[in-house]
Amino acid sequence: MGHVLVTGATGGIGVALVGALVEAGHQVTAVGRDVGRLDVRGIEADLAEPGTLAAAMRTLEDAGQLADVQALVHCAGISPVASVADADSETLRRTLAVNVGSAAELVRLTLPALRRSRGHVVFVNAAPGMSGVARWSAFVGSKAALRELADSLREEEATYGVRVTTVYPGATATDLLGEVRSAFGRPYDPGRCIRPETIAAMICWVLSAPPDAYPCELSVLPSPG
Repeated sequence: MGHVLVTGATGGIGVALVGALVEAGHQVTAVGRDVGRLDVRGIEADLAEPGTLAAAMRTLEDAGQLADVQALVHCAGISPVASVADADSETLRRTLAVNVGSAAELVRLTLPALRRSRGHVVFVNAAPGMSGVARWSAFVGSKAALRELADSLREEEATYGVRVTTVYPGATATDLLGEVRSAFGRPYDPGRCIRPETIAAMICWVLSAPPDAYPCELSVLPSPG
């Protein structure tokens, strides 16, 4: 059992993941906003401002608990619906910052610990195969960047034994998906979606992979019917 940092811990997948990790015996630290309402240790941080994360993480370092981090799971994400013509520069900046910039900065801050523990980084990406979606360029572009971050990090850190996995969840029953579907004018039926607890269980499975192999990419789809 290890110490896992989780971003997006107050979102649909994040809440389920924190519960699953705690149940599995892991020590969990949630990083982000409003994490004080969770029943785990939290670090208040604004993921839209990656430059502030080093100072936020200092509380964990001062407590001597940054050095024992064994996994980082980046669940945080925002998904504004707007065309290229209508999205202002702040929309793009904020989306890239939350979805990929904060992930890169937290990886940088935790890499010394992850190298020592031969740890694991998990990035929760978009649905499998998503590309070129009208009115969703900021989100889709940020997730493409997150995929490239994962692939580059995997190559760079292989010599240190650090594992890097990208999880591609299909439509998952979260409030965020409901908001996105509404913005697109599309129906949202949670009963036809993957449960957040299912995605959480699969991430826990990824983190428990045996020492000789692990999934570097995991696409998750709703069961047929």
